Amino acid sequence: MLAQPRVKQLLSTDHFSVDGTLIEAWASMKSVKPKDGSGEPPADGGRNAEVDFHGEGRSNRTHGSTTDPDARLYRKGAGKEARLCFIGHGLMENRHGLLVDACLTQADGHAERVAALHMIEPRAERPRAITLGADKAYDAQDFVNEMLGVSRCWTLSGPSTF
Repeated sequence: MLAQPRVKQLLSTDHFSVDGTLIEAWASMKSVKPKDGSGEPPADGGRNAEVDFHGEGRSNRTHGSTTDPDARLYRKGAGKEARLCFIGHGLMENRHGLLVDACLTQADGHAERVAALHMIEPRAERPRAITLGADKAYDAQDFVNEMLGVSRCWTLSGPSTF
């Protein structure tokens, strides 16, 4: 679709934005059980019994969903609840706001930066500078260094302090 002549003339090859969003899994929090099998069976014998999670420590290292093993517990920010989810990533060209690449990854603290590198890297083989806009989730020294290492023709815009 993006290679069609009418669409291709609309696409900017110089200015891009990247961002990610949480995609909630179709798995219930009730499906999150200890990986070592130590979870207590429901008291009433039903498979969908009420469970009180308050005060119970859970992490992706120790717990997993029995209905969607690829979903990960992820918290959007401090004070927010953890949810079973994935992260959807999009790369937009800025001239007309068209989506030029997208992908879905497991939720973790580095997924947005890794996906951004994966999506922007094919566009790095060019003589002119490219601008990439991003939010504070991408403001990490290792990401900035990787972006600059992909090509000497990058201009990073956004909140970066590096």
